[in-house]
Amino acid sequence: MGSSVRELAGATPATRDRYVDLLRVGSLGAVVLGHWLMAAVTPDGVGNLLAVVPALQPLTWLLQVMPVFFFVGGFSHALSYRSLLRKRPEGSEDSVYSAFLRARLQRLLRPTMVFVLVWGAAALLVQLLGGGGGLTGVTLRMVTQPLWFIGIYLAMVAFTPPLLRLHERYGCGAFAGLAGAAVAVDVLRFAAGVPYVEFLNFAFVWLAVHQLGFLRADGRIRLRRAALLAGGGLIAATALVALGPYPLSMVGMPGEKVSNMAPPTLALLAHGLWLVGAVELLRAPAARLLERPRVWRTVVAANGVAMTAFLWHLTAMFGVYGALLALDVDLPEPASAAWWTQVPLRLALAAALTAALVTAFRTFERPAASAPVQGHGPLAALGATLCLLGVLGLSMVGFGGLLDGRTALLIAIPVSAPAAVAMTLGGWLLVERAGRGTP
Repeated sequence: MGSSVRELAGATPATRDRYVDLLRVGSLGAVVLGHWLMAAVTPDGVGNLLAVVPALQPLTWLLQVMPVFFFVGGFSHALSYRSLLRKRPEGSEDSVYSAFLRARLQRLLRPTMVFVLVWGAAALLVQLLGGGGGLTGVTLRMVTQPLWFIGIYLAMVAFTPPLLRLHERYGCGAFAGLAGAAVAVDVLRFAAGVPYVEFLNFAFVWLAVHQLGFLRADGRIRLRRAALLAGGGLIAATALVALGPYPLSMVGMPGEKVSNMAPPTLALLAHGLWLVGAVELLRAPAARLLERPRVWRTVVAANGVAMTAFLWHLTAMFGVYGALLALDVDLPEPASAAWWTQVPLRLALAAALTAALVTAFRTFERPAASAPVQGHGPLAALGATLCLLGVLGLSMVGFGGLLDGRTALLIAIPVSAPAAVAMTLGGWLLVERAGRGTP
């Protein structure tokens, strides 16, 4: 592993934007750390530290960094799709689309499918043996929740070609159109009381942030524009929270009437703008730091296992808490002095168990062999849609209640865990088939 990382780092072309790799791994790392810190587990159940200590909610303005990951995704998707277009034979854009989907989804869906199948088998075994109560039941319900991010990212990949064409035609106007649609949705939601319209912002808010990545790919987010994004976004987010119907926390809180996350709100879009601007202001000093061989090797190594670590980090966290309870280790009241004293130990144990899980499953994150640039666009689009619905459904329903037929509503349709797994697996197989040019 060490020599491989050294070789990859040494072979990095001079034109590669290393800062993007740092942002990708750093944003996922911040999410993992945030989840570990927010978990308030006691023998009586699992709570949220931000609900126990509301004064900590401003920290979400730093730790809610998914907008940065989606912004980086837009940048990478633009470069990847344009590269494939340059290589395509004339008149084969349909095949480029399927090849693009397969290439971009390889490192995303292969480790995800392994995670889903391993956890599905474990959950079925636990429930057949009569388990599934207490912390085990909570784990079965919650361990799939981060998959919502995979689902949203799948949609971004699928919509990249048409949105990139809009960007190339209208530039900043394409971003403005998506942002304006997000504004209209919140006006209809809060001012006019239109039901269900808020769910449209799962698309408009996140795709607007993704669109900013296209601007970066064209070199159109320089220092002045980055400063405007950071300052304007922060002022707008502060005003919306202070004067509007939006909560302070940029992550969902238990029991709250309005969440900035599910579905996303205009306040979360403003938050995303300030984060994007802030990280772009740090680009130059970070780029100098990344020229150091040891620092760059660390980033390369982390990028090689980042998705695997993200998928399994809640498994590790619940495993640590389960072990502590099994050993009768006292779990102090959340936010008490004893609880804070125990935090470094819990984080170290969770990190160690995550590292062990990464060692076991990291091979599935390695890219598969490239297929010829042939394919079937409609089949690939159908596969991506099934994956999207399956992953989102699984993030909502979890693995609890497998034998009881437990369901969750996905776009007004009840979805069970087995159905969600079947959609995800079937969609992945369709994307693979289309990308290999065998419709």
